[in-house]
Amino acid sequence: MSTTISDAVSELLAAHDPSTTERFDFLRAQFDAGLAWVHYPEGLGGRGLDRELQVTVDRLLAEAGAPNNEPHRNIIGLGMAAPTILRFGTDEQKARWLRPLWTGEEIWCQLFSEPGAGSDLANVATSAVRKDDRWVVNGQKVWTSLAHDASWAILVTRTDTSVPKHKGLTFFVCDMSAAGVDVRPLRQITGESEFNEVFLDGVEIPDEDRLGNVGQGWAVTQNTLMNERVAIAAGTVPRESGAIGELVKVWRTRPELRTAALHDEVMQFWVGAEVARLTAERLGQKQAAGQPGPEASGSKLTYARLNQQIASLELDLLGAEALRYGDYSARRPVIVEHSESPAGWRYLRAKGNSIEGGTSEIMRNIIAERVLQLPPEPRADKDTPWKDLPR
Repeated sequence: MSTTISDAVSELLAAHDPSTTERFDFLRAQFDAGLAWVHYPEGLGGRGLDRELQVTVDRLLAEAGAPNNEPHRNIIGLGMAAPTILRFGTDEQKARWLRPLWTGEEIWCQLFSEPGAGSDLANVATSAVRKDDRWVVNGQKVWTSLAHDASWAILVTRTDTSVPKHKGLTFFVCDMSAAGVDVRPLRQITGESEFNEVFLDGVEIPDEDRLGNVGQGWAVTQNTLMNERVAIAAGTVPRESGAIGELVKVWRTRPELRTAALHDEVMQFWVGAEVARLTAERLGQKQAAGQPGPEASGSKLTYARLNQQIASLELDLLGAEALRYGDYSARRPVIVEHSESPAGWRYLRAKGNSIEGGTSEIMRNIIAERVLQLPPEPRADKDTPWKDLPR
């Protein structure tokens, strides 16, 4: 099978020489050749093959000097929106959105959390009211990464207040350039404004941009969140990528910083990161099969803990040198690969890992209830109409 994939890559390169083909033209051709997501269906960027074959495709294209789609610039689109569209979208929606999403021509964001609905996401209050063949949306979202760059957003809204909170939700795709969408920056500890709050004031969304059935929003949202946690944990793939890669790079290139005590810590974290990597790889295979499960919460929890601990150890290793963080000014971030950021930035940014994509506390609840099958805590709000809940 890898020979077939190699032949397909060769055919792509023969028809579209990377040295003379414009970047987006090459990426569009790669998508059309089924070499974007080889595990996706034919016609949607894939060939219906084993996800692991994508490694071969990416290696051969990189060796030929072909451009990539800079996945770090569209992590929400690639990791969360795409699998949700694939699972719940109509044929027309898949054809419209997946190609420019994969090439990076359209950036995506996620309008989920609200000031009164973060960890308890089912409590969202942003309303969507049907008006003929459109929906009128009003509300506020918060902690929205990259909303200022996004062309589209996946959006969860409340369409029925007379039923319990998990049953009255509907999922949409929102045009971020639509009238009534107001994006405002939120400054983070790094000085950057990667996050935003987004106000939706009378935003009209055509019914054709709804994902899933009316009232099915919680099921669609759960699928998205499980894909998100797989995507976050995938920051450990391949081996020695992410935080552990930066730590061992310093360890290997700066022998004057080494001590016996730190050696033991580096080894412990390397082993932990490798276990997390292999787990994330297995979860990625389940995701490719359209079966992201609650086990992703364990992987995401581990990723957040390891990332913070490793970033802290890197600062200990570098000492005063690590404190050279040159720019705390309020600014929009320049999205770069992890390794291009200073150690001080990685340490500060890692503090958000235990919040974004679901807090570590919520991850533990999911593991307890849905993986270990432990009895849940008593709750009085599951069967009460949302409009009757105290707020």
